[in-house]
Amino acid sequence: MAGKAYKKIVLAYSGGLDTSVILAWLKETYDAELIAFCADIGQGEELTGLDKKAKKTGASKIYIEDLTEEFARDFIFPMIQAGAIYENQYFLGTSIARPLIAKGMMEVVRKEKADAISHGATGKGNDQLRFEMTAYSMDPNIKIVVPWREEKFRKQFPGRAEMIAYCQKKGIPVQASVKKPYSMDRNLLHISFESGILEDPWLEPSKDMFKLSVAPEDAPDKPEYVTLDFESGICVAVNGKSLSPANVLRTLNKLGGKHGVGRVDLVENRVVGMKSRGVYETPGGAILHWAHRQMETLTMDREVMHLRDSLIPRYSELVYYGFWFSPERLALQALVTESQKNVSGTVRLKLYKGNIITVGRKSALSLYRPDIVTMESGESIYDQSDATGFIKLNALRLRVEAMVQQQAKKSGKKK
Repeated sequence: MAGKAYKKIVLAYSGGLDTSVILAWLKETYDAELIAFCADIGQGEELTGLDKKAKKTGASKIYIEDLTEEFARDFIFPMIQAGAIYENQYFLGTSIARPLIAKGMMEVVRKEKADAISHGATGKGNDQLRFEMTAYSMDPNIKIVVPWREEKFRKQFPGRAEMIAYCQKKGIPVQASVKKPYSMDRNLLHISFESGILEDPWLEPSKDMFKLSVAPEDAPDKPEYVTLDFESGICVAVNGKSLSPANVLRTLNKLGGKHGVGRVDLVENRVVGMKSRGVYETPGGAILHWAHRQMETLTMDREVMHLRDSLIPRYSELVYYGFWFSPERLALQALVTESQKNVSGTVRLKLYKGNIITVGRKSALSLYRPDIVTMESGESIYDQSDATGFIKLNALRLRVEAMVQQQAKKSGKKK
């Protein structure tokens, strides 16, 4: 029996297990035209044959848009300028991709005059917020069809085994199997792995699961040096070669992956309130974050840095929770952009068996002054005698407190 009537539904489609099942299921359940949308944001070979697969599965047409440069320039790089890392571990690779995918999907909605969108995010996860918050920010009246939040869908597919069997029955090729029942999501910034066998947080992932990086113990025995050039907090060159934002990440992914850099295995707090275990590969992003911070240490004013750093948890939450297009994130970004105006120069790193080691940094805008910090001289610039008054002024309230306590003790003894 057909479900609620929709004229045309645009589905965020990756060709993976979930969206393959959902595309076929929507076609069976709703009397609507199905249009698949896929954002090319660095999935690589995963996009091969996607157009034929989507149409065979039930889509009347598919849009595959190359958004890699926009992804790096307008989403990843501003986030790295903000130093955003969720719960001090997660580089936000999936979180930052979803608003761009949703933005592209909404552009297809306008072009096709569609009245609804759909996605493969579950009712337990974070992505449902990221897709839908973005969609509502662009069209407050858009209709959203979410199979995972429909009881009839969950009854038909209580687990991944049933989804895999459904694809086999329908002749839909998918990478997932009963032997490897974990979910994988790839883009220019990272690959994430979760669910299935990874739901046991005690279980060590197998080596053959990883795609972008070698295990640190299998990395070369010889370290490799790399330089990154920054202009206003944006990496513009690697090893002296000017590169576009997307090519910066492609280059660093290869370098970091070769040396086992950027693997993260964590238990994180989802927006909906539960904890989940995720395993991530972010080789280029890890290098970029590290190098950017080193550039900041040399060029950013102390109070500006501390102010920006105090906002990192908030900014990271906004990305993680799906508020990329919110007014508060845009306001924070304006502050971040201002903080980055002098973050220019070169950082030199050494990559070795999973480690990122800083070995040098330089900048024409450096606030580091050897003639001031040196222990050998510098009295004409910094008079050490000035520290006496500086310390006394800063210690005044502590001295007053100590005086009060001393007087109280004397009064107690007299009694």
